[in-house]
Amino acid sequence: MTTPSTSDTPRTAEENVLRTAHTADAAPAELAAARALMDLAFDGDFSDEDWTHGLGGMHAFVHDREGTLLAHGSVVQRRVLHNGRSLRAGYVEAVAVRPDRQRQGLGGQIMGALEGIIERAYDLGALSPSDEGEKLYRAHGWVTWTGRVGTLGPNGVEHMPDEDPPMLWNSGLDPAHPLLIDWRDGDVF
Repeated sequence: MTTPSTSDTPRTAEENVLRTAHTADAAPAELAAARALMDLAFDGDFSDEDWTHGLGGMHAFVHDREGTLLAHGSVVQRRVLHNGRSLRAGYVEAVAVRPDRQRQGLGGQIMGALEGIIERAYDLGALSPSDEGEKLYRAHGWVTWTGRVGTLGPNGVEHMPDEDPPMLWNSGLDPAHPLLIDWRDGDVF
């Protein structure tokens, strides 16, 4: 009978290190590792523009005891217009877990850290889920927006009837009124 190597043995959450930092306080090597993790986890379908969307806010990193980055996520501020109010939205971006470490609670650790930031600093949370990530977000109480969506773009209000709706957390917003998010290059949501 052989003993599994350390890399084959599932690790517990207690053996991992969760760290949060603003983009400005994260080491360049740590950000580079997070960017590489996006390529690995999204099988090359994560653009530099997608990565840029996750910068400028707070990051959550989970490393193993040897310092290998296992999971990452970030939350950046966006503005949402809803029913005559401009709200600070903590927009979750760049959530990924190494493929060989998925389904071990690491995504939940990342989301718990990001939700804590959202709860303390923003009016609500928002994100655009991947098909694979939606189950994780639902387990954390995120709900799919059922109202209309759009953006306040360079040409004014642009309704986006074909856009997949975002998921919201802790919002209490009325779907009878459209949700307009601030404009950005690339995917608006």
